[in-house]
Amino acid sequence: MRKSRLLQLSAVFILISLFSSCATFKSDMIGKYDQSGEKNYNAQAVEVLFLFSHYRQTKGFDAIPMLDRRPISGFNDIFIDAMNEFSNIDNYSTFTDLSSDVDKPKRRKEKDSLMHSNDYIIKVKFLKEKSFAKHFFATIGSVISATILPMPYKYDYTATIDVFNSEQKLIKSYTRKMYLKKWWQTFMLFLYPFNHEKRKKELLYVEILHDMFKQIESEKILK
Repeated sequence: MRKSRLLQLSAVFILISLFSSCATFKSDMIGKYDQSGEKNYNAQAVEVLFLFSHYRQTKGFDAIPMLDRRPISGFNDIFIDAMNEFSNIDNYSTFTDLSSDVDKPKRRKEKDSLMHSNDYIIKVKFLKEKSFAKHFFATIGSVISATILPMPYKYDYTATIDVFNSEQKLIKSYTRKMYLKKWWQTFMLFLYPFNHEKRKKELLYVEILHDMFKQIESEKILK
């Protein structure tokens, strides 16, 4: 009898998992450049180093932000697409900060060399944050209600760009903020194809990079 009850409960949870899914929604951008872009066609061609760092932090759990190798698959394609906002970059290099660089002097020397061999350095920092408490209670709520009640999981994204000249003097800083809210619920799969988490995350990065690069181009920072 007890074994039969366990089998029934297992069947119920399997059925729930098959019919459960999530739908992700993206917020508007905070700090968006609200002017029409203006190309810097007459500027002298320059060489630029793009220095990337991708961080994640669970508030209430992580003491400090943690470095990620890449926060999203296809980031290189997103970056290449956003590079179309610039008109006078003749050549560029990229370097991504990793936590393992602490033990790799060769990588540190490579980074230092690149920073001294380009006309400009554009430091691009992404920070993804979530609340440990809110995610914990959302998970508990999903389990108790067998995912019948919709539970939100929010992720805050902050992008910061610092532009330096060849002397490593700060010229200008830019910041953008957006968030993704993922809802998990039984039968949410009907919204899933239209609000896919991967697609929404890609759109977030696309919008942020295009907007920040457009502002740098319009303000003729890379002279």
